[in-house]
Amino acid sequence: MSAALSAYRRLASWPCGQWLFSRLICFKAPYFATIAPRFLALEPGRCEIRIRDRRRVHNHIGTVHAIALCNLAELSGGTMTDVSIPASMRWIPKGMTVEYLAKAVGTLHAVATPESPAIESTSGYEWPVNVSVRDAGGQDVFRARISMWVSPRNRH
Repeated sequence: MSAALSAYRRLASWPCGQWLFSRLICFKAPYFATIAPRFLALEPGRCEIRIRDRRRVHNHIGTVHAIALCNLAELSGGTMTDVSIPASMRWIPKGMTVEYLAKAVGTLHAVATPESPAIESTSGYEWPVNVSVRDAGGQDVFRARISMWVSPRNRH
């Protein structure tokens, strides 16, 4: 089991445990703190994160900025990948295609899921991850497809 999944499972049931886990992830990868994420669910094959609509993530027209949405997608897709792939494998994002479907306002909820189960392999492979972001009313506002490169860990 990945260290992230182990920590999430230990902390999620505590009062403020999801907040604490979110802060730990942002400590490890500080740039994600710019969107102040809150992890809602984390398990192999699924990650859910919420961000609130705040001025610091706005663009010039008062909606959530495109890059904040990309950060949300990369964080949810990357964390889901980390807890889903075999321990003998590692990952890195290789590319991302995004669609902006509607103005992103209010609290946003991202769900990351893989297109297929992760496998153990002796060579690297591309593993597509889908991320859907909805507003509080359930409307899809953003969609991303992230190509994760999954490869065997170096054995030193």
